[in-house]
Amino acid sequence: MVDLTNPIYTDPNKAREHLEALHWPNGPVCPHCGNVDQARIKKMEGKSLRPGVYQCNECRKPFSVTVGTVFEDSKIALNKWVLATHLIASSKKGISAHQLHRMLGVTYKTAWFMAHRIRLAMEPTETPPLGSGGGTVEVDETFIGRLEGQPKKRRGGTTTYKNTVFALVERGGSARLFHVEGTTAGELIPIIRANVAPGATVFSDEGRWYKPLGQHFTHEVVNHSRKEYVRGDVHTNTVEGFFGTFKRGMKGVYQHCAEKHLHRYLAEFNFRYNNRIALGVGDSERADRILKGADGKRLTYRRVDEARL
Repeated sequence: MVDLTNPIYTDPNKAREHLEALHWPNGPVCPHCGNVDQARIKKMEGKSLRPGVYQCNECRKPFSVTVGTVFEDSKIALNKWVLATHLIASSKKGISAHQLHRMLGVTYKTAWFMAHRIRLAMEPTETPPLGSGGGTVEVDETFIGRLEGQPKKRRGGTTTYKNTVFALVERGGSARLFHVEGTTAGELIPIIRANVAPGATVFSDEGRWYKPLGQHFTHEVVNHSRKEYVRGDVHTNTVEGFFGTFKRGMKGVYQHCAEKHLHRYLAEFNFRYNNRIALGVGDSERADRILKGADGKRLTYRRVDEARL
């Protein structure tokens, strides 16, 4: 259980100290020049200075723990950032910006932007191949939302104009979601080859775009069109279960997602799945991993409004 009365959620200075402990376990590090010599870094003090400011005597520049992170230049109290991070990290299907704005006491626009900054911190910096050591990877695709500029589907119509989301899920391991243009071998096979280790076994449904997989991996198929869903250990139930959580979050919590922001939501669901209880990661550790991942990343209002970064 997490104590929401913990000072890191209510006191900006305690929240800053928590971030410093995560980012600087061996003492302050200058984000401008990389100096780690503690003798050449001093804490600045004075009535005109905010707490937590340091001076690097190598480059002569001041800095704090938020410089170079998604929290830089924010007028929002740091404890609210830490609380928002915990709320997003501990909500299996996500938490809406409206809920954040009510709980944090900030405007809806501010809560929406905070959530996008936190999603950026969730994006991985390293992506080791799935299925290493002969593991099993399940692949599948789903459709969600509506493509920008396309009409809504009419009642009784058969044409769909939805975003295509492609997933790779390693059994007992990590998952990766991708926003792709469509379901063709030319679109999907390169993604699989780039993210799955040689020697892994790949399970899929009978989609014709998966046929070339046999040239690169051990490939097994379950034929859903013939009502075959499990054949021994051959199935795609793991990836379909992951899609279940993803769609419940997107439809039940977020309800609407513009195409240009979809990749950020995919990063969010990837992160929570890859840092789940089954892998030994609890809510507090999951939130701390997001706070650590905030380093080296920035996000401005202009960048939020761009389609794909």
